[in-house]
Amino acid sequence: MASKWRPLTADEIAKLTSQGCTCPDWSKTQVADGFSPERVKTTHFSGDVRLGTFRKDVRFEGGLAKPSGISNATIHNCRIGNNVYINQVKSFIANYIVEDNAVIENVDFLAVDGNTSFGNGTDVAVINEAGGREIPIYDHLSAQLAYIIALYRHRPKLIEKLRAMIAEYVASVTSPMGLVATGAKILNTRIIKNVKVGPAATIEAANRLENGSINSCPQDPVYIGPGVFASNFIACSGSKISDGAILSNCFVGQATELAKQYSAENSVFFANCGGYHGEACSIFAGPYTVTHHKSTLLIAGIFSFLNAGSGTNQSNHLYKLGPVHQGIVERGSKTASDSYMLWPARVGAFTVVMGRHYRNSDTSDLPFSYLIEHEDESILVPAVNLKSVGTVRDAKKWPKRDHRKDPKKLDLINFKLLSPYTIQKMLNSCKLLRNLKATGIETAGYFAYHGVKIKHDSLDKGIRLYEIGIDKFLGNCLIHRLQDKQFTNVQQLHAELKPQTDIGPGKWADLAGLFAPEEAVSKIIDDIESGALGTLDQITAAFTSAHENYPAYEWTWATNVIQQQLGKTIDTIGPKDIIEMINKWKSAVIELDNMLLADTKKEFSETVQAGYGIDGNFAERTADFANVRGSFEANAVAGEIKQHIEEKSRLADELIRRLQKIR
Repeated sequence: MASKWRPLTADEIAKLTSQGCTCPDWSKTQVADGFSPERVKTTHFSGDVRLGTFRKDVRFEGGLAKPSGISNATIHNCRIGNNVYINQVKSFIANYIVEDNAVIENVDFLAVDGNTSFGNGTDVAVINEAGGREIPIYDHLSAQLAYIIALYRHRPKLIEKLRAMIAEYVASVTSPMGLVATGAKILNTRIIKNVKVGPAATIEAANRLENGSINSCPQDPVYIGPGVFASNFIACSGSKISDGAILSNCFVGQATELAKQYSAENSVFFANCGGYHGEACSIFAGPYTVTHHKSTLLIAGIFSFLNAGSGTNQSNHLYKLGPVHQGIVERGSKTASDSYMLWPARVGAFTVVMGRHYRNSDTSDLPFSYLIEHEDESILVPAVNLKSVGTVRDAKKWPKRDHRKDPKKLDLINFKLLSPYTIQKMLNSCKLLRNLKATGIETAGYFAYHGVKIKHDSLDKGIRLYEIGIDKFLGNCLIHRLQDKQFTNVQQLHAELKPQTDIGPGKWADLAGLFAPEEAVSKIIDDIESGALGTLDQITAAFTSAHENYPAYEWTWATNVIQQQLGKTIDTIGPKDIIEMINKWKSAVIELDNMLLADTKKEFSETVQAGYGIDGNFAERTADFANVRGSFEANAVAGEIKQHIEEKSRLADELIRRLQKIR
């Protein structure tokens, strides 16, 4: 964009007029030095207009090149940068800054009407469709800040402070001028009103975009594709909205894709979400919330790391006081085809929901479970998902599917499968199941708990699986802490075991992807209320610090549990105590991995081969299956599990040998 502007010369005005250009007052049109009137044709100008230089060609798909310039358009009150290409504007472009190398072709309408904040400040009624948890969206909203705004309504001063900060940001971006930033392309699109278009974005064949920000960046452009309708929205870097998607009052996070006629209203989607075919209404979709199916509705809930099966549905309206009910589905859960839940309800982390559930249940203290419908009853099988190979596969695939390329990542994501957040629930689960067995009332082989039923024989199995998970996590922490560390006496060992911080031993929270001690979260909230954190940037820095300090906080939490289990303080724990825990860890790893291997082997059983070798005999069916699916022995997942057993066994044995040398 030029920094110096000059009036048009008489010769330039004459040239423009001869090429079909008109203007009621040419004195209001200014140009940059090097302006080429030859490249501006059949265009009407009005208001204050500035035109850059048009010297280069613009390249399109297929290798087609066209000369930059303006033709067949009406331009009102705009500033046009260098080497911009504008052609075939059916109505007009009004009140826009069009930066260098932007392309606008075959557009019906592109205008800003009055002061606008480009979607910033839009209240999005998440989680509770009837309101009360509205999030005022803005350009740099993170999943963590949104979580606090939506769910900490018991802290009204906090919400007031946050709203005031966001309102200040909204005021700072409110303008009567829109933006089509450097390198952006708007092609074959109908109506764009009050929309800010970021660098390198592509808008192609969209139907209507109104009151929004497309926060693209050159490293991770945004794509808005055919048939899209979007109003009161913000789309973050790397996001893709296409194929007839319809959005109203939505925030679309980094690297999120909404396509294939997906419909969403009053919803926020954070990093790496995917929505296809189905519907969303008033949802808080934390990172990696994915739904692929036409018949799937997510409504009035908070989710993260979710895989929603076809026909997934929830009810938030009991036809009494309106759609006032809500659900919480903790991270890592899955819903099977045709699953249904009646809100209010809460689903524990990494739970698989199958069938239809008509009671208001709460399984938050029983993670890694199966929630199954049987004869219209909700049956919970505790901990069984710990031994599912699908759970391990999910935990490995999420980091690999982080498609964010923007150098500034908005959401803080911890991918750990086992963490203080889930292990604290397992510890509680063991106590809960033991108490249920000891003091609960058994009816027809079931114990009732928070709207679900648990089979008698599931109690001991659940306790055992949870104990394996706990031993594995504590051993992981010990191995990580002592691996590659040098210690030759007990004093040095104690020094390595000592935590670096006092923060972490209490309860933990999952803030839509960020694991943190509630103590650390409370400190952030207190600082916001007191004014110690007075800006959005400072709050972001505080959340980032909590995220980066996870390893130290985790170790503080782990040492607290280790001391409780051993009945000793860090200063009195000896090498034999550590060796005992490492042996328990090794046994837990091997036992759990063997369960995972057995679960993997089921995918190669004779039953699974039904549908193969369509016209052949048994041998041909087996051969067809082997050629399509491979064999268990050659399966990559099975190989990784076997290798994991060997590697962890070596780690355990090496550390034990070093500990045995301490006297």
